[in-house]
Formats: sequence, structure tokens, C-alpha cells
Amino acid sequence: MRDKSSATVATTVTADRVIGLTLGALGVLAFSMSLPATRVAVQQLDPWFVAFGRAVGAALLAWAYLRFTGAPRPTRSQWRRLSIVALGVVVGFPLFTSLALTTQTSAHGAVVITVLPAMTAVFAVLRAGERPPLLFWVASVGGLLAVLAFLITSGTVHGALSAADLFLLAAVVLCGLGYAEGGALARELGGARTICWALLLSLPVTLLITLVAASAHPPRADAAAWSAFGYLTAISMFLGFFAWYAGLARGGVAQVGQIQLAQPVLTLLWSALLLAETVTPASIGAALVVLACVVLIQRNRSVRATNQDATADATDPALPPPMPRHKASTRAAGPTR
Repeated sequence: MRDKSSATVATTVTADRVIGLTLGALGVLAFSMSLPATRVAVQQLDPWFVAFGRAVGAALLAWAYLRFTGAPRPTRSQWRRLSIVALGVVVGFPLFTSLALTTQTSAHGAVVITVLPAMTAVFAVLRAGERPPLLFWVASVGGLLAVLAFLITSGTVHGALSAADLFLLAAVVLCGLGYAEGGALARELGGARTICWALLLSLPVTLLITLVAASAHPPRADAAAWSAFGYLTAISMFLGFFAWYAGLARGGVAQVGQIQLAQPVLTLLWSALLLAETVTPASIGAALVVLACVVLIQRNRSVRATNQDATADATDPALPPPMPRHKASTRAAGPTR
């Protein structure tokens, strides 16, 4: 009976991990167009309006979702943690990337964003209690260096550190914090409710700044800029997080976060399609190297399964509930990450 129970637990953990990685990949795909879309939007719209207006629109969608699903209100402790999520992904990242991309290209932004998976993993250690093994970090750095080498040799990195670079670095730090805290909180609230409550928590601030920005610089733009703004609102700020936070909750914040190593390559692809930037054959080689590193990362789960039960017990209403597990067979099942 123990053997069967162990097999059930191992199968459940593996299934949760696969689901987490799949959802995380969908989130990365959604986020990969954020920088090009932001670049298009801020060419005609005020960056403060772009950063906070999209949060207001997403908050309205979040309110409709929470009302339709009858989601319970977070606890006092969860509200405090949601404020960290809001600071990172609702306010910090959209604001600083919008300011940076008024003068820099999305391809240049992709260079700095390559440090986001590592930053997410660092905050996962600090905030979510995860302890990836040494090989995990080696693979993470290897993938990061591969992408950076590709971007540098392709000519997207040039000149000294500028104000735009500092904005992008600030965006990465805050986003990494928001990803890690949101991924951990999604184990309790579910991925969809985590971003929805964070958007609503931020609404008084985002609405005020949006109104001020619209008054100072009345928004006027063509269809392309408004389409980019619409994408940032509905996909980057809303639906993308449904998949992303659910993936972090199921697969582990540090490990699923490393899937973002593929995002710069995808961002360059979208930049070529939207902004007519050249995508060289070297991007294919870089993508293969990055994917190999991601595979290595996922194969090296932590021997310290600190959050084994919490990872598989994510409560996202869009996902089926995890199968019950037997505590007596946890050791035989092996670590979650």
C-alpha cells in the first residue's frame, strides 16, 4: 500500500510541476510582447498615462472577475502581501519600463530584462523559502550569459549606463519582488485572484495618477498606439498573470521563474514584427542554448522540499484541485524542487 501511495504522490507532484511549467510558459509568451507594445504606446501617449491607465483598465476587469466568481476577501496578512505584489507588478514595472522606453528601444530593454529570472529566484529564496541547489544557479547563470552574449554581439548593447538603463534595472528589481511574492501568495489565493486583488488594491493610486496624466497631456494617438495600450491592459496586466501566478504556485517560484530566460529572444522577435527590427539567424542558436539551460534547471529540483505541499496545493479556480496525498509516503515521493 505504501508503494502505491508513493507512486500516487510522485505522479501528483510531477503533474503539478508540468502544469506549473506550462502555465508559466503561457505567462512568458503573454509578457514577451510587453516591451514592444509599451514602446509603441509611449511614442504617442504620455508614459505615466500608459503605466497607470493600463492598471486602471485591468482593475475594472479584475473587479468584474472577482464579482462574477464570488471570491472571498483576503485576510489582513494577505492584504499586506498583496501590497508588495502591487508595488512590483502593478506600479513599479509598468512605470519604469514606460519611462525607459520613451528613449530606448524594446530590444535594448530586453537586454536588461534578462536579469529578471535571476532576480525572481533571489526573491524566491528571501520571500518564499525556496533553496535551489548549486547546479540550478549554474544553469540559470549559463542561460543568462547566453542571452546576454547574443544581445551584445547583435549590437543591441551600446554606450554607457543611461537613465533609461537605471529605470529598467529598477523595473527588474521591483518586478522580481512582485513575481516571487505573488507566486507564493498564489498558493493561498490562486493565480487569478492574486493579480485581481493587487489591481484593486492599487486602484485609488493608479486612477488618481491616470486622471492627472490625462489632464496634463490629453491622450491622443492612432489605432496602433491604442491597440498596444489595449494589449498592455488586457493581456500584460491582466490575463497573462492568470497563467503566470498559477504557474509559479504549481511549479515553484524559483524554477518556473527561470522560464523567463526565453523572454528576451521572444521580445526581439516581436520587436522585429512590430518595430521592423532585424532578427538574425543567431537568435535561433541563442534560443536553443537558453532552452537547454531551462531544461537543465527544471531537472535539478532542490533537495530541500521546503514548500512541497504548498506548491501542489495552489487554489487557482481555473485549475483542477490537486489529488490528495499521504503524509506517510512523502519521503518516498522525492522532493518537489
